[in-house]
Amino acid sequence: METTLATIDPKIAQETIESLLSSLGVSGTVETQIGDEGVNAVIATEDSGMIIGYHGETLESLQLIASLQLYKKVGTFVRVSLEVGDYKKNRTDALERLAQGAKERALAESREIALPSLKSWERRIVHVILQEDPEVMSESIGEGKDRTLVVKPRA
Repeated sequence: METTLATIDPKIAQETIESLLSSLGVSGTVETQIGDEGVNAVIATEDSGMIIGYHGETLESLQLIASLQLYKKVGTFVRVSLEVGDYKKNRTDALERLAQGAKERALAESREIALPSLKSWERRIVHVILQEDPEVMSESIGEGKDRTLVVKPRA
């Protein structure tokens, strides 16, 4: 039987994330659910700063490690998204403001506005925010760490 997102047991995902946190010496609770794009987990802990790390870098790494551990258990790659201390919610709110500001500047100055130094998930959020906008469009240019999101007026 083929493993799909719909057939993954949320309990396996939860145990995988709990085990990862335990191996780091982090105590707390984990609530998981299977979403459209993978496993979404909310972690409640006193150690949220340690899990999030500098600009969310540790959180990103833990998501990848959890995804790889889950892959070993279920046989298919599943994206794991971890939310700790409302970090992603707050960051998403900030990205919405950033996208709106970039849109306003692009229209006022009639030129491309570059938004460098965004992580891949942050670029994706800005793309989603602007995808239906009739006045501007967004695209990612460059490779790897040098990838930049550009907001520009529609022609």
